[in-house]
Amino acid sequence: MKTIIRSLVVPLLLIIATPAYSDSSHVLQIFRCEFNDEKTTEGEVLDLATTWLKAAKQMKGGENMLLVIRFPIAVGTGGVGDFTWVISTPTFAEWGEFTDAYEGSEVSKIDDQLFGDLADCGQSSIWEGTVIK
Repeated sequence: MKTIIRSLVVPLLLIIATPAYSDSSHVLQIFRCEFNDEKTTEGEVLDLATTWLKAAKQMKGGENMLLVIRFPIAVGTGGVGDFTWVISTPTFAEWGEFTDAYEGSEVSKIDDQLFGDLADCGQSSIWEGTVIK
């Protein structure tokens, strides 16, 4: 009887625990950005970011993409830049598909406008992030 109960309880516990760990890893590309002009506003960046994300979601690999724009409120010794531009995909495969399709895409044209006119986002790094639920 104990063997039967154990054989039922262990899979049940695994099923319950699965949502806490599934979809917890994300690929993040984080750009540090500086405004090109002191007159550039956060609203201009956010408006262009909305357009950028709409175009990115139409591309292969961008369907599940998230975009976070971070503006500093208080800056310590690690605060470099006027804002960060953070793109996130659930897998490295999706991130790779997106970057492979980037050249000549609508997103690349929007990038020319954003990173040419409004800001310089020359430095970036790629991270693996784990969402804790």
